Amino acid sequence: QVQLVESGGGLVQAGGSLRLSCAAAGRTFSSYAMAWYRQAPGKQRESVARISSGGSTYYADSVKGRFTISRDNAKNTVYLLMNSLKPEDTAVYYCAAGTYGSTWVGSDYRGQGTQVTVSS
Repeated sequence: QVQLVESGGGLVQAGGSLRLSCAAAGRTFSSYAMAWYRQAPGKQRESVARISSGGSTYYADSVKGRFTISRDNAKNTVYLLMNSLKPEDTAVYYCAAGTYGSTWVGSDYRGQGTQVTVSS
């Protein structure tokens, strides 16, 4: 069993930065691929970034070059550093644990989310 708790969300002006954290409780964190998703009001949840157990990464085109996903297996934590934020990045951000190709629904574990609001 793995429990995921996101933190680090908040209100930031456009062009600013935030770093989200997802802390995992469980002894098998390092074996999971980790992913960040987001869901804006009235829109479907979308994949933002993912990182494999070995450190391979994937980014959605909309965030490529602005967001960086990383993980610290010693701390059982995955991070999402978000730079050059835009109002369209406003959403609830969720982390999930599963295989590298997992969808949100197919993930083994999912967090409760943290709100990110970017003002113009």
